[in-house]
Parts: sequence; C-alpha cells; structure tokens
Amino acid sequence: MNTHSVEAVSSSDIFSSTFLVGNVGAPFVIGLAVGYFAKKMLRTALFLGGATIVLLFVGEHYHVIDITDEKLQHVATAAAEAAKSSGGFLVERLTSITSKGASAVGGFFVGLKLG
Repeated sequence: MNTHSVEAVSSSDIFSSTFLVGNVGAPFVIGLAVGYFAKKMLRTALFLGGATIVLLFVGEHYHVIDITDEKLQHVATAAAEAAKSSGGFLVERLTSITSKGASAVGGFFVGLKLG
C-alpha cells in the first residue's frame, strides 16, 4: 500500500484512533470538563445562596430587616430561571464543537454526574 491509500483508509475508517480522538475523544473531554465545572459552581452558588438566606432570616429575627415570603419566592424564581438559561447556553455551545455535538454533550452530562 502506498501512503495515499493508507490516508484514505484512515480518514474513512470511523474506528481509527485519529478519527475517534479528533471527533469523539476531545469534544467528550471538553464537555466533561465543562459539566464538572458547572456542577461545582452550582453547588457553590447554592451554598452561598443558602448562607445568604439564613443570614436574612437571622436579620429578620432580630428585626434588622423585613422579608416577605413573596419577595423571597420571586428572587428564588429569578435565580432558577438564570441557572436554567445558563445551562441551556452551555449545552447549545457544546453542540457546535463537532458536527453532531453528541460526544461533547454526552461528556457534559457525565461531568455533571461526576461533579
């Protein structure tokens, strides 16, 4: 076999290491890293949000501030919508890495599970 026929076979072989690393492996690792980071940041944000709410409750108990349930629910709803839109943005961006985007999005969800 000459060099040209080997290159033609490897570029059309979907199970070759060159094809898999470039089209499946690297996007999967990128998605994995983004998913892992996203879950860690979500946990951190929830921790800080919970701490803030507890401090607000303590301030309300000592009559420093006044909090209504409606205001608290409105803020929680707005935060949930912001988190949902940022998650959608990440998945949308990861789908554009490869032609199908399946490996990057798959890596994202695995990263969410591992994080």
